[in-house]
Amino acid sequence: MTSLGLTRPLTLQTRLLCAVIGFVSLILIIVAVITSATLGRALEGKLQEQVKTTAAQTTYLTAAQAESSADSGEPITAQTVLAGQHFPSSAVLLAIASADGASGVVATADGTTVLTDTQLIAIDRAVQSSGSASIRLGDLGAFRVTVTQVADARGNEIAIVTGLPPDDRTLAQLLTVITLATLGGLILLALTTAVTIRFSLAPLRAVARTATRVANQPLDRGAVTITERVPATEADPRTEIGIVGASLNTLLDHVNDSLASRQQNEERMRRFVADASHELRTPLASIRGYSELSLRALQTETPGAARTTEDTRMALERIQAQSLRMTRLVEDLLLLARLDEGQELVHGTVDLTQLALEGLADARPTGPNHSWSIDVPEEPVIMPGDAGRLHQVVANLLANARTHTPEGTEITLGVAREGDEALIRVHDNGPGIDPHVREELFARFARGDDSRTRQTGGTGLGLAIAKAIVEGHRGTITVESAPGDTTFTARFPLPAGSAAA
Repeated sequence: MTSLGLTRPLTLQTRLLCAVIGFVSLILIIVAVITSATLGRALEGKLQEQVKTTAAQTTYLTAAQAESSADSGEPITAQTVLAGQHFPSSAVLLAIASADGASGVVATADGTTVLTDTQLIAIDRAVQSSGSASIRLGDLGAFRVTVTQVADARGNEIAIVTGLPPDDRTLAQLLTVITLATLGGLILLALTTAVTIRFSLAPLRAVARTATRVANQPLDRGAVTITERVPATEADPRTEIGIVGASLNTLLDHVNDSLASRQQNEERMRRFVADASHELRTPLASIRGYSELSLRALQTETPGAARTTEDTRMALERIQAQSLRMTRLVEDLLLLARLDEGQELVHGTVDLTQLALEGLADARPTGPNHSWSIDVPEEPVIMPGDAGRLHQVVANLLANARTHTPEGTEITLGVAREGDEALIRVHDNGPGIDPHVREELFARFARGDDSRTRQTGGTGLGLAIAKAIVEGHRGTITVESAPGDTTFTARFPLPAGSAAA
């Protein structure tokens, strides 16, 4: 026996086709049964009327035969009554029971058949309980019979049984027509339903094919782009199945964007690791080299002790400088990691005006050949935040402007209040930023074009740290740059109802 678990499931098209054919077949069968029953009752009523009409005729003929028999003395029989008579029916049964005896015949177009005594007895029994009955007489077929009576000339009653065969051929023909029409209609219905369902499910098959192609596409590694989409003709949102296709296209768009973002993050991570390795390799190589130099100097002879001491001191100074550089890089990376986790910020009340004055004072000695200026309002701009980290934002923006602009560039630090926002701006009239790197300017270890070549030992994390700190204060940082006009703007939301102190 086949297990239920191994039974092949039916397709949606097959289930719909079976359901439609099954329901329509049931309806047609019910209609056929009702029609047959109604027609059968109609034919039965018509037969009963015909029997009554024929019985009236045979009764009249029997009465006339009885009068003739009284004059001639001949007995009354069914044969003599039907002799020379014609009836519309294909066959007429007549049985007569009188004082002279009982007789019966069945008259057809081909002749008459005399009824046997057994058949007469069966007819008598059938009409005993009621005046009408249905009876089958062997090979002669079935008849609907009724009983009438008439008196002869001597006053004796004559029982007359008249019968007609039912019109079974009409009912059989009707059932044949209904059956053939039903079968033909079901075949036509099956064909049209199959075509309609197949056409209607075309969008669903298109969705399945698209989903299969996407499922067979490797998505776990490398640059992945999902170009497969359900055709627009099969994704009409005005239909139920079209909604599925449109939804799948939307889902594939989201997945494709997510994969592109994942690939971009992977590339950024690879660049980050490569840049971090590069940044760490340089001080580590320096530390290793100067360490070996110090060891060789210590192993030299005593006569060159003065020179050895000088070389050792220089090597140790370089080791210390590279160690500090590497320490700054690690600290910057650790700061970025903690800012990404929402840590490292200690909120208090910060005076941005005072912060700008201090930041500019710290930046002037590092860029003596630059022109520095400040633009602050008369009233201090107060906001909640971490004073130390906001000071770092100002320092990083000023250092970025100083590092990537030539000597003599004018750098302006501004603080302002616009509506419910506090602003920090750093503007310079340097060569500007290459548009190709502007989108990645705040990425970690970002590098500008030749007009902003990194000339110091910085880690390349200054703008990334500034962005992380600003976003940690629920703010935004943007840049607008053109040759001779570059402005970094950090915006911070102020509490409702806050005012300058």
